[in-house]
Amino acid sequence: MVLIDSDSKMFGVTGDGKQIEQYALSNKNGMVAKFITYGATLTELHVPDRHGQTSNVVLGFDNLQQYLGEHPWFGSTIGRVANRIAGGRFTLNGITYRLTQNDGANTLHGGMRGFDKQIWQAELSGSNSIKFSYLSKHLDEGFPGNVNVTVSYSLTEDNELIIDYTANTDQPTPLNLTHHSYFNLAGAGCGNICDHLLQIAASRHTVMNDNLIPTGEIAAIANTPLDFKNPTQPGSRIPNIIDGYDLNYALDSADGCLKFAARLVHPDANRSMEVWTTQPGLQLYTANSFDGTISGIGGKYGQYAGIALETQHFPDSVNHPHFPNTILEPNATYRQTTIYKFSW
Repeated sequence: MVLIDSDSKMFGVTGDGKQIEQYALSNKNGMVAKFITYGATLTELHVPDRHGQTSNVVLGFDNLQQYLGEHPWFGSTIGRVANRIAGGRFTLNGITYRLTQNDGANTLHGGMRGFDKQIWQAELSGSNSIKFSYLSKHLDEGFPGNVNVTVSYSLTEDNELIIDYTANTDQPTPLNLTHHSYFNLAGAGCGNICDHLLQIAASRHTVMNDNLIPTGEIAAIANTPLDFKNPTQPGSRIPNIIDGYDLNYALDSADGCLKFAARLVHPDANRSMEVWTTQPGLQLYTANSFDGTISGIGGKYGQYAGIALETQHFPDSVNHPHFPNTILEPNATYRQTTIYKFSW
């Protein structure tokens, strides 16, 4: 494993004069992963195919200005709480906290200025990984407690992109971190993901209302268009789903151990990606709202241009006591791991 250049490269400068750095890792098999300190973001992930051709398989930009503007969390680190919190509020230890509302009346992906819009500190960790660190201060976006977070990316010779998260707090606070890349194994900008094969190791999902807030019910999905226990093309199911997929799967194994969660395959390129995680849930989002107005690496991104497979705790867990717990206590350390493993 080698770092491309021993020093970081300048990716751009923010409006208030802060420099954003870019780092890159590669392995001997031809994979290259690029990251920036803005949002601890994965900007590019180059993966060979069976013909020896290498393509970038994540949607994103090649310049800082587009990342500073509005975009659907391309490659971002999401926090403090991924997904939605109903009404932008929760009660913890008798205190009701009101959060920034950025999705109608709800809070989505940490609020208006979540972890994805912060500048992280980066340092090389050994020869094969980069560690990003950030201090989220008490009442950032309304969340209690000072939280120290680290996100480490490693690229292995087994073609794994490993993401390790740790965090500590000085007050009880909800924490639910995830990675928000959109994958297209044909290559970013190369059509849509409808012809990919998708498999998800889940027999149930958290039922949502019309605002994508959980009702509290965890329902079986066997023999429905939501069932991906066997590899299936999303495009064959989308006509039976309004617009496309945007839901949380309750993974079959939720004991906190690393387990298989999903597999995505592009048959023509013979690229495949497995997702492994310690998290209990997986959000499937098929870029339903994309309409070709966003131009990124590889071209314009139309509807279904990529697929997000976000490992997570369940949405709105802080308001559903029977969901897996998302409260981090001062005497505990938050730890979770997600692996995206590629083959061709």
